[in-house]
Amino acid sequence: MRFVAMKLHTKDQAPKEGQREAAPTPWAQWKPTRQGYLKFLNESRKVYEALEEAVGSREDYKLFRDTGLERTQSLAEDVRWFKEKYGLEPVETGDEGPGAKYAAELRSLAASDPPAFICHFYNVYFAHTAGGRMIGVKMADMLLDRHALEFYKYPSAPSGDGDHRPLLDEVRRSLDAVAENWTREQKDRCLAETEESFKMSGALLRSIAEPVEEGEAAGAPAS
Repeated sequence: MRFVAMKLHTKDQAPKEGQREAAPTPWAQWKPTRQGYLKFLNESRKVYEALEEAVGSREDYKLFRDTGLERTQSLAEDVRWFKEKYGLEPVETGDEGPGAKYAAELRSLAASDPPAFICHFYNVYFAHTAGGRMIGVKMADMLLDRHALEFYKYPSAPSGDGDHRPLLDEVRRSLDAVAENWTREQKDRCLAETEESFKMSGALLRSIAEPVEEGEAAGAPAS
């Protein structure tokens, strides 16, 4: 899955392995805001909730429970921190928000199409430990006075030092164990879902720099 995922990265996202041309508006030209970043965190929370609920409730995915990569609780803590620090609360977008739409799709796939669901599971969690953490550092520098959010920490890592790599290795082994019993058709279905995963994750990411409509933002604007 990693090979297919890297083919879909742009060259500005992954200079060594990205194969697509850079996006029309590269990351360096974005103008993020605190309110936009908070929206991204809150919408992301809905996605992780859907993933973790599916894994916790369906036997098909029992190997992916309690991996240490779970992010729902840390995101809830970060949303609370924004309110305490900046007086900001997330704008609720209802069923039309990118997080709610992605969550609905994940719940549907978890029940009807396990190979496609596993593709999303892999891409969401593994991308967050790579490019996602890089974005977190940039946002901390630009918007949060270098405050490190809980979203990007892994206190449950085996070594106790926050190194997430052993957690990823264990999940990789579980992914291989599940895929070993798939037919060729199921494996191809999993790989084919990669582009849709990137599309829906990209919609989440764009929340960071999307303009907030007048009257939507709470508290003081980002400095």
